[in-house]
Amino acid sequence: MLYQTKEYFKFLLQSKNQHGIHSPFVFDLITKCFYKKTELASYNNFLRYKNKLLANKNFIKVTDFGAGSTVFKSDKRQISKIARIAGISNKKAKLLIRFVTYFQPKNSLEIGTSLGLGTASLYLGNPKSKIITLEGCAKTADIAQEAFNQFNFKNIHLFRGDFTNTLPIVNKDHTFDLVYFDGNHKKKATLNYFESCLEKIHPNTIFIFDDIHWSKEMTAAWQTIKKHPKVTVTIDNFFWGIVFFREEQAKEHFIIRV
Repeated sequence: MLYQTKEYFKFLLQSKNQHGIHSPFVFDLITKCFYKKTELASYNNFLRYKNKLLANKNFIKVTDFGAGSTVFKSDKRQISKIARIAGISNKKAKLLIRFVTYFQPKNSLEIGTSLGLGTASLYLGNPKSKIITLEGCAKTADIAQEAFNQFNFKNIHLFRGDFTNTLPIVNKDHTFDLVYFDGNHKKKATLNYFESCLEKIHPNTIFIFDDIHWSKEMTAAWQTIKKHPKVTVTIDNFFWGIVFFREEQAKEHFIIRV
């Protein structure tokens, strides 16, 4: 927590809003997406989905393949608490809905389903899209799949198992417009997933890395990603690192308050 607080103060000192942004692409993204209001019906549907999980007081045994939780001290966890503590925040959900609405990706990949709150945001931003989502814990995936069915979320394909096994399978047969990385908050794993997904990008593919200032490891991974020769434009909004591969654009990095 102390590390994140220090990083946030650094972010505040370095960050900008739309003023002083000379890239038309990034300026439009900030003014027409980041600072736009979220479509109310979509957000209300997200809240209904989340509230359903918050009302679930059942317990499941969680298998954690990632960096682990700094809050939960046991692998036996209440579903409502997972949704409240580990699930995507309302602020992030609104931005993700707007982001997907703005770019309209046809094929999206999510690495780290959890209870499906991020997945729901991806879906509600563009219900016509095809979403593949990966979850390491089978018990958690079962809860997410049950919720998808209850809310009649279509075209969501959930793969269970360790990402080192499932990611190569989905990358083999698909090219993605959007990849949302939210499954393992370790530097080595994050960079491995990044390199694996690089094989299936096109110039308009977008990567979103969650919690880039969560730890020194994640910040170091983000700095490595920014330097990759295929990466052209990046945006750091503190909780996400957004990566673009636009060949027509010079390499440039932005730190934006949202």
